[in-house]
Amino acid sequence: MPYFDHSATTPIDPDVLNLLQKVQTEEFGNPSSTHAYGRKARHRIETARKQMAAAIGASSLEIIFTGGGSESNNLVLWNRLYSSKKHVITTAIEHPAILTTLKHLKNFGIRVTVLPVDRRGRVSPEEVARAIESDTGLITIMMANNEIGTIQPLREIGALAKENGILFHSDAVQVPGKQPIRVADLNVDMMSFSAHKFYGPKGVGALYIRQGVKLNPLIIGGGQERRLRAGTENVPGIAALGLAAEKAARGHSDHLSDLETQFRTLLTETIPGIKFNGDPDHHLPGLVSLTVPNPTSDILLIQLDLQELAVSSGSACSSGAVKPSHVLQAIGLSAAANQRTLRISFGKDNTFDEVSLLAHAIGQLCAGNLAN
Repeated sequence: MPYFDHSATTPIDPDVLNLLQKVQTEEFGNPSSTHAYGRKARHRIETARKQMAAAIGASSLEIIFTGGGSESNNLVLWNRLYSSKKHVITTAIEHPAILTTLKHLKNFGIRVTVLPVDRRGRVSPEEVARAIESDTGLITIMMANNEIGTIQPLREIGALAKENGILFHSDAVQVPGKQPIRVADLNVDMMSFSAHKFYGPKGVGALYIRQGVKLNPLIIGGGQERRLRAGTENVPGIAALGLAAEKAARGHSDHLSDLETQFRTLLTETIPGIKFNGDPDHHLPGLVSLTVPNPTSDILLIQLDLQELAVSSGSACSSGAVKPSHVLQAIGLSAAANQRTLRISFGKDNTFDEVSLLAHAIGQLCAGNLAN
């Protein structure tokens, strides 16, 4: 079954899976133990830490492992409670792991400014500058959006944060393997990652924390992960994340760009009135948000699934009710257009034949609906 929903999750890479299974079955020691089994497990963790650091141009001392991107984000956000500066700046198109957590933190006295984005999904550094207050302690803006693929001007925003003595965090969950990351060039203090977005296993992630930035733990107990994440480490998952990060750093962007170009060309030729969302000049390769004249995305999803083609809609589901995507609302799509939007996200193993098959299927479904 061709899979085109890599922004939701990626299939685990075979080499990564082999390593995961090897560590799980053969290297089961507790990494806090001093005997040979424990030392071997500790070595796996520190090797993965070096691999993750190298993938983003960081020091291994700047990497801690977490349970995923959402936990990494939460660790950063909840630390506002320990700071005298209670104001946070973010954008309207952040992942719920950011926006929902900040909404909850308002109950504890955290103030939040949610900035708009333009019709392509970019936030203006000038808007960020205008939002800075004397009480601003954190700016958190994702590197690339998970629905429309727009890449944000992190370098410029990070420079603003640095000039004003404000911590700058970015959710970069969608980026590894699609866009090079060098944290020093981006002026970020903290950055979140999740292994299952770059062909690693679910349930393990990482947080980059620039040397000198002090955080308090979210999970309290033992002294693991520099006393920032208590609990016996998920050694197989961490080892797998490290290898996945190393492989992702080699990049798949050219292949993804070629697949996307073919897909956009085929759809433009076959579907009059199709619209592509996002910023074509600042965009993750292989992620396509498209709005069709008809039918609605729920019908398209069902019909494509019946043809064994896995894609996603531009709408989020909650308790069985389809609600408009907050990202698409933020870029100005009407409620009707919101409900006619699909998200296609290609992966490193997709082929041109698969892309042609998908484009043909979408074209046929839209043409059939228009004919009716």
